[in-house]
Amino acid sequence: MHSLVYLVPVFGVVALIFMFIRSAWISKQDAGEENMQILAGYIADGAMAFLKAEWKVLTYFAIIAAILLAWSGTTVETSSPYIAVSFIIGAVFSAVAGYIGMRVATKANVRTTQAARTSLAKALKVSFAGGTVMGLGVAGLAVIGLGSLFIIFYQIYVLNVPGASVNGVAMEKALEVLAGFSLGAESIALFARVGGGIYTKAADVGADLVGKVEAGIPEDDVRNPATIADNVGDNVGDVAGMGADLFGSYVATILATMVLGREIVSDDAFGGIAPILLPMLIAGVGLIFSIIGSFFVRITHETDSVQKALNIGNWSSIILTVIASYFIVGYLLPDNLEIRGVTFSSLDVFWAIFIGLIVGALMSIITEYYTAMGRRPVNSIIRQSSTGHATNIIGGLSVGMESTVMPTIVLASGIIFSYSFAGLYGVAIAAAGMMATTAMQLAIDAFGPIADNAGGIAEMSGLPEEVRSRTDNLDAVGNTTAAAGKGFAIASAALTALALFAAFVGVAGIDSIDLYKAPVLGALFIGAMIPFIFSSLAIAAVGKAAMDMVQEVRRQFREIPGIMEHKATPEYQKCVEISTQASIREMILPGAIALLTPILFGFGFKGVFDDTSSAEILGGLLAGITVSGVLMGMFQNNAGGAWDNAKKSFEKGVEIDGKMEYKGSEAHKASVTGDTVGDPFKDTSGPSMNILIKLTSIVALIIAPHIAVDGVHSDQAGTSSDQSESNSVEIKINTVEMEEFETSKMRIEKIKVANEPAVELR
Repeated sequence: MHSLVYLVPVFGVVALIFMFIRSAWISKQDAGEENMQILAGYIADGAMAFLKAEWKVLTYFAIIAAILLAWSGTTVETSSPYIAVSFIIGAVFSAVAGYIGMRVATKANVRTTQAARTSLAKALKVSFAGGTVMGLGVAGLAVIGLGSLFIIFYQIYVLNVPGASVNGVAMEKALEVLAGFSLGAESIALFARVGGGIYTKAADVGADLVGKVEAGIPEDDVRNPATIADNVGDNVGDVAGMGADLFGSYVATILATMVLGREIVSDDAFGGIAPILLPMLIAGVGLIFSIIGSFFVRITHETDSVQKALNIGNWSSIILTVIASYFIVGYLLPDNLEIRGVTFSSLDVFWAIFIGLIVGALMSIITEYYTAMGRRPVNSIIRQSSTGHATNIIGGLSVGMESTVMPTIVLASGIIFSYSFAGLYGVAIAAAGMMATTAMQLAIDAFGPIADNAGGIAEMSGLPEEVRSRTDNLDAVGNTTAAAGKGFAIASAALTALALFAAFVGVAGIDSIDLYKAPVLGALFIGAMIPFIFSSLAIAAVGKAAMDMVQEVRRQFREIPGIMEHKATPEYQKCVEISTQASIREMILPGAIALLTPILFGFGFKGVFDDTSSAEILGGLLAGITVSGVLMGMFQNNAGGAWDNAKKSFEKGVEIDGKMEYKGSEAHKASVTGDTVGDPFKDTSGPSMNILIKLTSIVALIIAPHIAVDGVHSDQAGTSSDQSESNSVEIKINTVEMEEFETSKMRIEKIKVANEPAVELR
């Protein structure tokens, strides 16, 4: 094994070391006065209570799934019971990544509040440091886990098997077992994202409807019983949920590229594994440049743009990764490569990586345009708020639907151009390039909920207006970066799903998905329906939990005298319990749909149709889920983000038809309704779409050897087994001449052997 392989987990270790340094720095910052620390303690305790309740349920799921995977690994040649171990490690690493983000976020929030008493620059430094810990923790664990497991499985299944080939069944088996790591990560991500989304939006909607609309008190007023649950929700949904989400995306993207890289016969200096090794090295280098880029996120004056500072850090990490990728690709790959009939060069691979990075950046820019304050889409919703709640809803829906156009064109263009450069490997490596700076993307994303919590603590603590003004500045930018991050996540999910789909086709031994076949077309329609029922369940769960929250808040206002006069403390824990129980209960069914649907189609239709394999039918299902899910995710994320910032625009005042409108006006109340509708869009069902897309594709890849056509696994490198590669077999065959004659019951072919020289095949 070439020593360069061992460099991959080293990158992850470096990231974790830097993460611990940043985390220690945050802990040393001033946490403010006692009342602030008490409120922060409520938030931290609520967040940890949710994680413990969620982990309890997920532990049962993980044990059952691991047992089934271990059994299935014994039934086919290209898998192993060790896939269960890989699955458990992926699940644990994903959970730990969410835990790291949660812990640091609940420490950084109150310290950001205290820093905001000094300056905006100090507040940004603390909040972004918290986001950086999250980003580096997620990316670092992913690189360590994936890199280390690959080294182990490569050693077991390839290097220790005499005559095994990098391009043959041995490597296919190693990567199939490694896919368990991705399945574990995505499974936890699904439940974390859906459960966290239900939690945060149940609390948010309940707090808004009773607190702001009915009682007329500020959003984070300490008198609102749901305000602690609301702030807890920012952590469990936007921090732990997003962290697990991007952890899964990161791993799935790299894995899909590695699976396709196995099909490339590479005459390189690294034993032929350069196409497999490349995505891991790109991820590791991107991790290092994300650390460097984090130092560029700074401001000096109160009037400096926070968004500009974040953009500088983001673009610097992207540009450095592009430059490094050029040299890495040139060093690793030979001049000529081929996959499934498409020939390309190492330079073509670099251009595919470049396209992936550009697509990711463009998706973030377009999403920012549709969700940022002061831009045409959000301003259109503000204007329509002046005529009531209904027109606000109409405006938000319109913006969300319109916002799918440009991202879809960019995404489709990225797929076409990356394919034109390096075939399906180009599409996969483009996705890997896009995800290379995940640590920076997640740092920018996670700083938002930290700032949101900081503003809530400032409001509940009664700090001066200038403190809340600074945290609101950070929070407003955080709303935009959160929306941009979700746009980035859905784009990466689309490219990753396509790469996983291509890998599935290869392992399942099918050449194409024929839509002329009725079973395939039927599966396509059912697949397109899945994101709709998934979204319906997620949004309905928020609605039911929010109803329970509203009733509890009303009860406390009614039955606990003195709350509104600050003479009594609300029962915050009751609201935290409502959100926790609802999220755990309601996340099961959506999760089951994502996990079981591919299994039901893959095994349920096996052998049912003579001319259509279950693998082909499952391919139709995946295509439907991917296209429908991407559009649903874009629509919901952007509509929700635009509604949110339309509401926030009223806090500073907006001009509508020559008249200034502020908080408390009828137009503002209409915007609150829109924001309430948009909450489950942007924080529950919308972000869950990218996990749904990837998870169904990964499950399909896992079961592909079990439903492979005629039990044969596609081996595009030109070999069907490693043994046949190591021991050439000579076959003597004679040319034949066919004569036909009829019998009374059947047609029989008579073979007449001609005396011609034998042809030797190897």
